[in-house]
Amino acid sequence: MSPSGRPQPLSLMFLLGMGMASERTNCPSRCSCQYLEVKCTAQQLQEFPAAIPLDTRQLILAANNISYLPAVELSFLADLVYLDCRKNLLGDDLDFTFIGVAKLVYLDLSFNNLTQVTFSTFSHLLSLVVLKIADNPNLVSIEKDAFANNTWLRHLDVSRTGLTFLDTSTVRDLPNLRFLGLSDNLWHCNCSFLDFITWMTESNVHFPDADNITCYTPEGLRALKMAAAEAQLHFNCLTQLYKRDYIFLCLIGFCIFFAGTTVAWLAGICAVTYEVHTSKGKEEQEEEDI
Repeated sequence: MSPSGRPQPLSLMFLLGMGMASERTNCPSRCSCQYLEVKCTAQQLQEFPAAIPLDTRQLILAANNISYLPAVELSFLADLVYLDCRKNLLGDDLDFTFIGVAKLVYLDLSFNNLTQVTFSTFSHLLSLVVLKIADNPNLVSIEKDAFANNTWLRHLDVSRTGLTFLDTSTVRDLPNLRFLGLSDNLWHCNCSFLDFITWMTESNVHFPDADNITCYTPEGLRALKMAAAEAQLHFNCLTQLYKRDYIFLCLIGFCIFFAGTTVAWLAGICAVTYEVHTSKGKEEQEEEDI
């Protein structure tokens, strides 16, 4: 120690070394740790790493073989704001997994085996801004109200999944949404999907890779871009009548004809009855006069 009270360079290096050693001691096995960050990329991890520092803000688990995220262990990381789990084996049920990380702003679950997204999957992530669930080929269902609580969501990517349909209200009711990835999905462009396509063309949301947002079915619309599909669906759904529509109209016409005929028949009976009653009344009156 110098007279000024400052540590000599050797002493300073010793103290820094002690700090770094302490930091490594608190770092999970096969991971590297910096200030508030834990990075475990491509370490062939089979399970969620243990002994993650509780003050971690950024956790990177990309490119491993993790198939399950334990909600309890995650809940210990109450200050976590950034979680990267891309390229793992996560799938099946993620409901209530993120219940204890309400401060999460960034979540990447792309390149996994997700099958569905329900209201309970992300409903506790009230601060979520970026959500990436692209490249989940088995993802076939996103519930209508799946993002109802994620009102701060700005960036959503569901590209290259197994989705065939997405309810318009699922994304239309997100007031801060600015970026929506939808490319290379198996969109079924029928009359039920027309409302969503119309919302796409009228919204201020940016759709990256828009040339690859195309219809997959029906066969007559395959590979058609959304603008062209909208025009075709407007013609098919709003102007043309299908066989069931003609049957319905024929039934309505028959009912109207039958009702009209019945009313006319009843009116005729009433008129004849009234005429007969009136005639009898006149005859009786004439007989009384005589």
